[in-house]
Amino acid sequence: MVEYALILVLISIVVIVILITQGATMVNMYSNIACALKIGC
Repeated sequence: MVEYALILVLISIVVIVILITQGATMVNMYSNIACALKIGC
């Protein structure tokens, strides 16, 4: 059980690091998609 918890913690840390480093790029991409679909600009 402890091993599964450690794996989940490690995956969570990796996801958080990716979101922190790529966050602005992702927001820009979704913003461009929303503008292309005329949802909100």
